Amino acid sequence: MKQYLITDPLYYGNSVFEFKEKLSIALEKNQVDIACFRDKTSKNFKELARTFVQTCQEYNIETILINEDYLLAKELGASGVHLTSEQFNKIQEAKDLDLFVIISCHTIFEIEKAQKKYVNAVTFSPIFLTPNKGEPKGVGKLKEVTSIFDMNIIALGGIISETELKKLKGVNLYGFASIRYFT
Repeated sequence: MKQYLITDPLYYGNSVFEFKEKLSIALEKNQVDIACFRDKTSKNFKELARTFVQTCQEYNIETILINEDYLLAKELGASGVHLTSEQFNKIQEAKDLDLFVIISCHTIFEIEKAQKKYVNAVTFSPIFLTPNKGEPKGVGKLKEVTSIFDMNIIALGGIISETELKKLKGVNLYGFASIRYFT
């Protein structure tokens, strides 16, 4: 199962030095296959994104993503983009740039739509209780979704420890994504 680290300035800071240091620690102590730079508040977004891509390359991260900004992902040499559920209309543009595309999904309808657009993977969330993310879908709904769709599905939301990972055993997942698990 792929392990997908997502950054957040709450845990990684927004000074370049602090960000690089905390990201390096996270990448050293965890097996990370996919990493995404996600920051919706910092004024130095592009500088942090550049540091993120360079640091992930130093650690040989397989798939390096930028959240939302597929043009910046291409410019910085990232592998791809993680689009929000409001960006279905950007999938083809990202794919035309030869980017790996993940899109956030919260319903069966959204997953169906993503599959028709041939994304590389989707995140389905929130699986477990997560601050400000609404009612959790639960493992039962996740199993239902993975049994319906033949595509790469990544569980996201509230995965903070081995406790949640144990609950995901037996679910046919491409991977799991988390901010807090990797900090």
